[in-house]
Amino acid sequence: MDYPFIVVEGLDGTGKTTLRKGLFRLFEGLYQVTPLAVLTTNFLDPAVALDLVEGKYQPIPENQDRYLAALAADKQATSGRLIAPALPARPVIADRWLLSELAFFAVKHNRTPKETYARLTEQLHLVPDLTLVLDITPEAAMERAAARSGDATRPDWDVLEIQAKVREIYQSVASAAFPALGPVVRINAAQDRATVLHTAWQALDEYGLLPNSEGA
Repeated sequence: MDYPFIVVEGLDGTGKTTLRKGLFRLFEGLYQVTPLAVLTTNFLDPAVALDLVEGKYQPIPENQDRYLAALAADKQATSGRLIAPALPARPVIADRWLLSELAFFAVKHNRTPKETYARLTEQLHLVPDLTLVLDITPEAAMERAAARSGDATRPDWDVLEIQAKVREIYQSVASAAFPALGPVVRINAAQDRATVLHTAWQALDEYGLLPNSEGA
């Protein structure tokens, strides 16, 4: 059977990269398989690259529809050219995927998650086997993010008020209403790194997504 497609979501500073690297090392060490790591945006369709950049870093009402269409095209290309071909041979771990886009359009464009979801998934047929949401207060997330060296911040996004709204979207979206997220497991990211990794690994096991799990 195919390996799992795993998504890691959360505010900046919640430990997404740390968790992704931990899962990466566990799959390598325990099963001698190297996962493929992908990002929420991978620029595989050159025709929409400019709309992706402008829509993310200069979001205005005039470019929101182009940006949304570009995201849909990029995710379709990513799922068809990267994720689906890899799954028979290795797990795929995505640093964000759909949930973060629902939050972005809700916060920056006052677009309901259902509207954004419908557009992004219209031609997207690959569903994550598990979406892990790392949850922490915006204050703690911003403090962690600020402590990292070399990270650029955006004054229109990396502020407490905006991040609080993003977290509200993360908490309000239920997988039952948005089936293309796959099963959603929320993890308390305020815990130490080892506990977060252990909790995520347990979730993979419980959903039968490890090679020695029942049904995997």
